[in-house]
Amino acid sequence: MKNKHLLLSLLVVLLLVFMQSTAFAAPQFEIPNLRLEIGDGEAQPQDLAMSMRILLLLTVLTLAPAILILVTSFTRIIVVLSLLRRALATQRMPPNQVLIGLALILTVYIMAPVWSQVNQEALQPYLEEEINEATAFERTTKPVREFMFEYTREKDIALFVNLSEMPRPDNHRDIPLYVLVPAFVISELKTAFQIGFMIYLPFVVIDMIVASTLMSMGMMMLPPVMISLPFKILLFVLVDGWYLVIKSLIETF
Repeated sequence: MKNKHLLLSLLVVLLLVFMQSTAFAAPQFEIPNLRLEIGDGEAQPQDLAMSMRILLLLTVLTLAPAILILVTSFTRIIVVLSLLRRALATQRMPPNQVLIGLALILTVYIMAPVWSQVNQEALQPYLEEEINEATAFERTTKPVREFMFEYTREKDIALFVNLSEMPRPDNHRDIPLYVLVPAFVISELKTAFQIGFMIYLPFVVIDMIVASTLMSMGMMMLPPVMISLPFKILLFVLVDGWYLVIKSLIETF
């Protein structure tokens, strides 16, 4: 027991000596001297132009998700796919990631001609410094506006024109983007719900048949969805449902 206490005392002494020597050997930490000065700027015009381009690029990247959703076919596709999943009553199958990924791929496929025109007429000339930012923006919005006008109802455009209290436009050029974009969105929502209604009908018929059959058999405590779900999936597979839905969606554009 005495040997153990002696050994423990020696270890404590050695530890204290080591810590003291390390503390003396360690370099002293000095707080850096920071200064903040405001002086006369000597920025060149080209530096300012490059800064504005970077700011514009960051703004576009920040608004990219909203632009993708509001001015493309993404809204119609994702709403129809979500209604299809609800009609099948498969809860979260397919998962949200799969539906959003499929909607993005279909959006790229449908919008490819528009984006190709934007690249040829606006992006490439701007990168080669053949046109300025204003001309590039005008050429970029032109094919996108044509796409939105093609699938926007005049009634929806008239709604936002009247709400904005702007003068009656003579042609499409007089309609600004802040009027065209919301009109396009609600037109897409109406079209998507119309397609979703047609998708719902056969599955509602299956639910009604299963519910009536269970009630006639006196099995009222058994959820009809549990019995109808396999029949819905079987019907959807037999008619090649994914092929029909995707084909119908693309043909609407």
